[in-house]
Amino acid sequence: MLTAMKADMRPLLHTAVLLCSALLLSGVVHAADNTEKLAKETQNPVASLISVPFQNNFNFGVGPDNEMIWIMNVQPVIPIPLNEDWNLTTRTIVPIINQPGLTPGMDDAFGMGDINPSVFLSPVAEDGFIWGVGVTTTLPTATVSAIGSGQWSMGPTAVGLYMKGPWVVGALANQQWSMVGWRDTKVNALLVQPFVNHNLPDRWYLTSAPIITGNFSAAGGDHWTVPVGGGVGKLWRLGKIGLPLNTQLVPFYNAVTPDFGPDWQLRLQFQFLFPR
Repeated sequence: MLTAMKADMRPLLHTAVLLCSALLLSGVVHAADNTEKLAKETQNPVASLISVPFQNNFNFGVGPDNEMIWIMNVQPVIPIPLNEDWNLTTRTIVPIINQPGLTPGMDDAFGMGDINPSVFLSPVAEDGFIWGVGVTTTLPTATVSAIGSGQWSMGPTAVGLYMKGPWVVGALANQQWSMVGWRDTKVNALLVQPFVNHNLPDRWYLTSAPIITGNFSAAGGDHWTVPVGGGVGKLWRLGKIGLPLNTQLVPFYNAVTPDFGPDWQLRLQFQFLFPR
């Protein structure tokens, strides 16, 4: 029982450490000039802006006992200027997962999941229609087999968005197929993330960015997860150096979910920004 309690506390402890780190860095949170442009750049997946998001996803109501799975995606985004007109943007997702035993005889699992790097080629732009195309891959790096695919996968990825006035509207999508691995179950997975952001005064914004997934390797036609929801975000300036920090709190209800999938999820994100 004590072991189970410790496992359940891991997501809270990691989130608390992140909050404390932000507070230690901040000292005093103060207003800054010209933050509207920066706020919109944080909502552009291929912006000319280095960022390191820590995206905490709490998935509730999983399995017959309504368990919670916690996934923290550490996903640094690094643009590499090729010339005055083109950027190459790398986006790498490193998941840290806490998964309780969902069925009798299944052990709890905690560790790093499969790392997912993506590369986008996109024209340099700050407004209007913006696009990027590239390649995404998933590496079988999970430290515990229960939270990994056991397959090396690859496929195309693309993003398109429109930025005008207070609005940032678009979608990111990718499709992956397994190339090689040691698991019998092959990967055939689609991900689509539409996003809508409306920026408000004082660095606040309304946001919705559900991650829709189709797992076409799942048995019995149990393919889709379709979240519906929205929340709020705010851009802060931390301490005397004015380090920008973007925060979000967004709940989602899963309108479509597999039989053992979560009923709803809560996303809590801290995104550290490093403007050029």
